[in-house]
Amino acid sequence: MRLLIDMDEVMADAIYRFLEWYERDFGVRYTKDDLAGTKLSEIVPNDHKAIVKQYPHEKGFFKDLPLIENSQEVIEELNNKFDVYIVSAAMEFKYSLYEKFEWLDEHFPFIHWKRRVFCGDKSVTKGDVLIDDHDFNLSVFSGRSIMFTSPHNVHFTKYERLNNWIEARQMFDLL
Repeated sequence: MRLLIDMDEVMADAIYRFLEWYERDFGVRYTKDDLAGTKLSEIVPNDHKAIVKQYPHEKGFFKDLPLIENSQEVIEELNNKFDVYIVSAAMEFKYSLYEKFEWLDEHFPFIHWKRRVFCGDKSVTKGDVLIDDHDFNLSVFSGRSIMFTSPHNVHFTKYERLNNWIEARQMFDLL
């Protein structure tokens, strides 16, 4: 089985960086609970929205992101059983390609560089399963689409859902 796994909000906690940088810039601390069903750029004051949307375009945004809990160990288990590919839309943001490559080297060295797919449009990918947090990626995938829970997608009911990496052990018979 070929298993495709997204990075941001599936393996790497990009929301952490949004919240961290917003607090740095404006002195206001939001939490992930504040983002249930939305994104930070949609709840901040209007004059802050453009700044928040610019964050991923800045150097360092994707560098040193925290891991999504249990992602390393479970993805390694999946990699030992299936053909795992990391598929990330890394072309949208100027610095993300290099920073994501470095991040994978540090945290997921068992994922060979040949199994890292950095693209702009995930509809070009082929696999049996895609684990992603965004509807716009899952909706164009021809295989089994699994939505990884993130604050912005908690109200989506269209897809099979994976709430955390511990659940993946049961979903993919790793127990």
